[in-house]
Amino acid sequence: MHVAQLTADDLAQYRALMLEAYAQAPTAFTSTPEERAAEPESWWARRVANPRGLTATFGAFRDAELIGTVALELNKKPKTRHKARLIAMYVKPEARGLGAGRLLVSSLLEYAVAQSGLEVITLTVTQGNAPAESLYKSFGFEAFGVEPMAIRGPEGYLDKVHMWHRVRADDGTTVELGKTRA
Repeated sequence: MHVAQLTADDLAQYRALMLEAYAQAPTAFTSTPEERAAEPESWWARRVANPRGLTATFGAFRDAELIGTVALELNKKPKTRHKARLIAMYVKPEARGLGAGRLLVSSLLEYAVAQSGLEVITLTVTQGNAPAESLYKSFGFEAFGVEPMAIRGPEGYLDKVHMWHRVRADDGTTVELGKTRA
């Protein structure tokens, strides 16, 4: 298994994987499979290879098959350029437990550290998704709040846990990344 930043050549596999993600893990995402299936190819292309450099998407591959993905969405506004969001995290069910999630988050954090001026990464995770919360915590993400009624599905409302990770200290030095907490 290896992780690489996705390119336009990966567009078809990425779209198929994410449509699977929206269908297989509907409580993890705020979008529905139908919404995303209706998006034009240009929307998907921007997610994979954003020409303005505001999104970096990584894929975990087993042989040539894309089995997992995560993206880092950077902010373009001057007042929020110091922050980015970890989004679109998904690993195929049959590939879970093989380390793909760890490799994806690790690659994303390495990329984030290389981004000039980036200090903080935020994310949301559906409350009760213990494996995802545990993964993020193992990399140093900390919860800073819970958004009640963040999404509504057939089973009712679900809350989202907001998490953050500082990647650069006030003096500009890199915060140690990827350390598993005790």
